[in-house]
Amino acid sequence: MRRNENTELSRRAFLAGISAAVSVPLLAGGDNQELAASGGKPVRSTPLTTHYEGANFIGESEQAEVTEAVRSRNLFRFYGFTTPQKVRTFEEEFQKFIGVKYALAVTSGTAALHVALNALGVGPGDEVILPAHTWYACYNAILLTGALPVFVEVDESLTMDPEDLEKKITPYTKVVMPVHIVGNLANMDRILETAGNHHLKVLEDAAQCCGGLYKGKRTGSMGDMGIYSFQINKMISSGEGGAVVTNDPLLYERAIRFHDLGSLRPLLQTVLSKKEPGVPALVGLNYRMNEETGAIMCAQLRKLEGILNEHRRKYRYLRERLMGLPGLRLRTSNDTEGEIGITLDVLLPDQDLRDRFIQAMTAENVPMAVITATVVLPIAKYIEDKAAPHPEWPSFNTPRGKAMRYGVECCPRTVDIHNRFATLSIGPKYTDEDLDDIVKAITKVHRAFLT
Repeated sequence: MRRNENTELSRRAFLAGISAAVSVPLLAGGDNQELAASGGKPVRSTPLTTHYEGANFIGESEQAEVTEAVRSRNLFRFYGFTTPQKVRTFEEEFQKFIGVKYALAVTSGTAALHVALNALGVGPGDEVILPAHTWYACYNAILLTGALPVFVEVDESLTMDPEDLEKKITPYTKVVMPVHIVGNLANMDRILETAGNHHLKVLEDAAQCCGGLYKGKRTGSMGDMGIYSFQINKMISSGEGGAVVTNDPLLYERAIRFHDLGSLRPLLQTVLSKKEPGVPALVGLNYRMNEETGAIMCAQLRKLEGILNEHRRKYRYLRERLMGLPGLRLRTSNDTEGEIGITLDVLLPDQDLRDRFIQAMTAENVPMAVITATVVLPIAKYIEDKAAPHPEWPSFNTPRGKAMRYGVECCPRTVDIHNRFATLSIGPKYTDEDLDDIVKAITKVHRAFLT
C-alpha cells in the first residue's frame, strides 16, 4: 500500500503509544490517563459485551404466540385441524411494515435468496453482480442457479460501489444484488439508476438490515425483490427464518411456486386475487415456514420499531460525540438518519494501525474487532478455486466462466478497505453509561495515536 506523509506520522505516533507509557487527556476536563495497553488503568473494570439483536428481546409475547400455535395442533402453514393463522398473519403484517404488496415467509435468508433468484429467472448463462464484501449465502445462492457471480468493489460505506458497478455490467448481466450490510445502507439511488439504464432487475439483500430506511423507504422495498433473514444475529429472530418481498404479482407467484415444490395452494392463490395462475408450474423446493416459526415472528415484528428506534438513538449518541475528533474517520453513510447503527466502524490509515487500535481498545475493556459479520468473498479459498457442486456445473464451464478470476486481483480496493476497519458492535441493551465508556475509550486511544 502506498503511504503518504500523514499516514506515516499517524503510524509513528501510534507505535510510540503502544511501546511506551503515554499520558493523554481523556475528555475535555478529564484527567490524564495512561493507555491500558501500556499498563495504565482501563476505562472499564470489566469488558463490554454485546448480545444478539431481536433474540435478546424474546419473552412472554413470543411464548404466548407459540403456545397458541401448539394448542391448535396446526403446525403446518397451509392446513390442519383448523385453518392455520401464524405464518399468514406474519406475512400480512410484514408486507405492511415494509411497504410492499406481497411478502412470502421462508425457512432462512439463504432460502430467500435462492427463491428470489429463481423467481427472477436467473439461470445458466446469466451473470449476477454482487458486492465483494458480503456473506457466503449471496455467492452460494447465485452459484446454485447455475449462473456466474460477478463481484463489484465496495466503497467506504462497505456497500456496493456504484462506479465499479457500471464497469462490471455486460450483455449477460441479469440481476444486480446490492447488500445493505450490518444495518448500513447501499447507495440505492445510484444503483437503481444504473440498473434501470441497463434494463436490469434489482434484488435487495436486506438480511442484515431489516427495517432500515433509505430516504424514507424500507430496505428491500426499492428493488424488484427484497430478502430478509431472521437468524439469531438479525434484527428480529426466530433462530432461523427468512422472507421474500415484491410488488410484482408474477414474481410473487414464481416465488410461491419455487418455495413450495412448484405448487400454488388455494390460500396464496387467494392472495393473488385470481382464479387462473399467471405462470406455469415450475420445479421447486421446500422452503415453507412452519407455524411455530411464524408465531415467534409475529411477536418479534411487533417489537421491531422499538428496537430500531433505540438502536438509532445509541448510534447517533456515539456519532455526535465522536465526529469532532480530528482525523477520526467513521464509515461513510448513505443515509445517516435511516441506517440502523448496529456497529460503529472506524477506518484507520492501514492494517497495522487498525490491529493496534483494536489491541488498545480491547485493553480498555471496550473491545473492537475485525469485521466478522461480513467477509471479502473473492479471497475465500473455495471461491478463488471456483469450486462448484459438480465438475460439470455450468457456471465455470463456459468461456466466460473459465476466464473469470476471483481472489485479491478482482477486488483489491475491497481487501484494502476491509483490512483498515475496526468495528465495535453496539449492544441492543447498552446503557448511556456504557455509551459514555465507549466515547471515553475511543477518545483516549484516538488522542494517543491519531492526533
